[in-house]
Amino acid sequence: MYLLYSFLLAAAAVAAFPYFLAQGLRHGKYLGSARARLGRVPPEARSQGDAIWLHAVSVGEVLACQRLVAGLKQRLAGRPLVVSTTTETGLRTARQRLKAEAFFHCPFDFSFAVRRVLRQVRPALLLVAETELWPNLFREAWRAGVPVAVVNARVSDRSWPRYRRFRFFFRDVLGCASLLLAQSEEDARRLRELGAKADRVQSPGNLKYDQEEAPPLPGWLDEQVRAWAAAGALVAGSTAAGEEEHVIEAFQRLGWRQPGLRLVLAPRRPERFDEVAAMAAGRGLAVARRSAMEPAGAPATGQAQALLLDTVGELRAFYRYATVAFVGGSLVPHGGQNILEPAQFARPVVVGPHMFNFREMTRAFREAGALCQVGSPAELAPALEELFADEAARNAMGEAARRLLESSRGATDRAIEAIAALLESSQVSVVGFQCDKLKTEN
Repeated sequence: MYLLYSFLLAAAAVAAFPYFLAQGLRHGKYLGSARARLGRVPPEARSQGDAIWLHAVSVGEVLACQRLVAGLKQRLAGRPLVVSTTTETGLRTARQRLKAEAFFHCPFDFSFAVRRVLRQVRPALLLVAETELWPNLFREAWRAGVPVAVVNARVSDRSWPRYRRFRFFFRDVLGCASLLLAQSEEDARRLRELGAKADRVQSPGNLKYDQEEAPPLPGWLDEQVRAWAAAGALVAGSTAAGEEEHVIEAFQRLGWRQPGLRLVLAPRRPERFDEVAAMAAGRGLAVARRSAMEPAGAPATGQAQALLLDTVGELRAFYRYATVAFVGGSLVPHGGQNILEPAQFARPVVVGPHMFNFREMTRAFREAGALCQVGSPAELAPALEELFADEAARNAMGEAARRLLESSRGATDRAIEAIAALLESSQVSVVGFQCDKLKTEN
């Protein structure tokens, strides 16, 4: 089965090569990291010995692991830590937010590339965040005698049928993991149903609840944004293609009733910044760009109705200026984004129907009256109009969100103890770890 998986992966890579080449030539993506993705790690990541290798796919997973990394560095003092990510923005965020000895792009899930990284880093433990269940990565780590722990593990509603269909394969993959720390009891149940051993699955909670509050913006920037958004602001964060037009339409409907209202647009992908700016301007909005704002001189926002957040790493801080926050990736079937970021500032949050990557969190917020979830793009404008017209409802929703966030903390400490116990266990050895029913044919 691993042979078939590797063949299909190689075929997919060949088929996708023209796209990656075009993206590299057009946006400067992928080409610079090609060697790293084939298993070449930077010198500072090599031969660390007893290192913890953390893989966090992108920005959300990096931020979720921020306190985990700090706690592990304290609890397991002396152990080096190296971090890999899949995306460029994830790597930049990791370098900014995490204290580690090295950072690099995770290799493609080809056996030769994974083995090359394992030989160079020589980790004592591989930590994988959330849903990065890469078969060859897990298998080669097990073969090298490196225990694998999955933190903040989840199985989304969207992925669940696909995993179940190939349960016979994922039973072997999960058998290579020595510890699976699930976000919720439902995720833990699904992991066990896929074949994970019950004694290896725990449910300490969701690490995202323990995220540190966003650091404040520089004083000059805070002053400019506060003055610009004084009459109220709709902050639309992590938006995806197919969402901005609905957000802009809703904002323009609101603007008739609330003169001076402002819109902050923060597309999820940097390569869409120009596209979204042009879209907003084409719909009659005066648009400023965050990258054009400077400490001296007249504010670049001026009389702009909309601000395009075309920087990376500042969205969380910008939620503090929201009267209402819309969290994207949810009007279209992308699975949603992190609703805890505006909740930290007690801001009311609106999302669309597609929140399958945050299933349990969305349910908890809905039940606590801390979230407004619309059923379709057409419902977005009416929902926003109701919230902007009712200050008491906004305040109640925002405070409910903050209370729920505060009461749900603690998963990080529980995860750290479980990881430390794994490392300290006498089972952490090549002899002690056996991949259940692992097929040895390549």
